[in-house]
Formats: sequence, structure tokens, C-alpha cells
Amino acid sequence: MKCILKAGPDTTGLSFWLEGDPFLPHLLSNEIPYLQQQPGEQMSIYDFSAKSIDGRTVALSEYKGHVLLIVNTASECGFTPQYEGLEMLQKKYSEQAFSVLGFPCNQFGGQEPGDEDEIDYFCKTQYGIDFPMFAKVDVNGDDAHPLFKYLKKERPGFLGSGIIKWNFTKFLIGRNGEPIKRFAPTINPEDLQDDINDALAAARD
Repeated sequence: MKCILKAGPDTTGLSFWLEGDPFLPHLLSNEIPYLQQQPGEQMSIYDFSAKSIDGRTVALSEYKGHVLLIVNTASECGFTPQYEGLEMLQKKYSEQAFSVLGFPCNQFGGQEPGDEDEIDYFCKTQYGIDFPMFAKVDVNGDDAHPLFKYLKKERPGFLGSGIIKWNFTKFLIGRNGEPIKRFAPTINPEDLQDDINDALAAARD
């Protein structure tokens, strides 16, 4: 398979995927299964739960009032060094009710092959990760975690397809639990500080 690069007109930056990826037909046809939502119903990430990397069920409502950066991660990706920038953001802003939430995923090039214990060990020993990490999830396809189906619906990205195209796609969440922006894997965590500051300032207004 080979990598195809496309320049997107929105804040997602470069969009890219693997030729032969089973999700590519969805990208081209825009046929993405979205969550069913009742008319007038306003959802947020607080409607979801996820399993932590040590196996606990975590209600995301525990993060009410926080600004969050939700990221699908991988340990053997060219973007894996972004863990360093993500941890920097955690340390810089955690006292302002900000947190990174990491969701390992093995759907892109098989770059997260380990189990949760191996992923946890890697993150802590190689990058000193202190932000919450969760169990491995799918982010695309029928088995995608409901949280990521919701995030893709609210911030569909390039061409409005909803597809997450690679590891380290990032979703910035406001204190009300609703997605503010989506950032492509090519956008470094360090470059999100203005957006995080804006989200924190808006929450104080």
C-alpha cells in the first residue's frame, strides 16, 4: 500500500490515507455511519464512557468543566514522538482543568500491536506519560468506539467524510463537553497552545 497526501482547505491540515485502506471508499462516497440522535437532543462527550488502560470503566462526565484534548495514539508510528508534546501540554495546563486523553488504536498500519500493559509501560518509560490513557479502541468502521463516532460526526474533517485518517488525530473539547476543533496528525501538539488558551479563556468568560 502507498500513502496518498491531499491538502485540505480547513484546520485539519494535510489529510492522508493508505491506498487500499478499507475506509477509502467511505471517504470518497461520504457514507459514514453516524450516531442516531433525537431531534433537539444535544449530546456531549459526557454521554459516553470508556475503559481505562488498567481496565476500569470511566464515565467521561468525570471530566465535566475541563478542556480536553482527545487523541488516538500509537507506539510505533512516525508521529509517536508527539507524546512528548502532549505530555508538555498536560504539565503546562493541568492546573487550569485541562487534560489530554489518549486512546491507543491499531487500525493504521498495525502500529499499536501491544496489549494495554505493554502500551502503558511504553508510554511511562519512554515518554513519562502522566495523562490518562485508555484501552485500545477502533476509531473507524462499524466497531468504532461510540465516543469517536460522536467526535467524527461533530468535527468530520476533510471533505466532511468523518474518517480518521491516521494516528494522532486530535479533538479539542470545550468545558461544556462539546468538540471545538479537530487537528490532523501533522499538527504538532506544541502548535495547539493558542487554541487551548482560547478554550480556557472562553470557559472563564
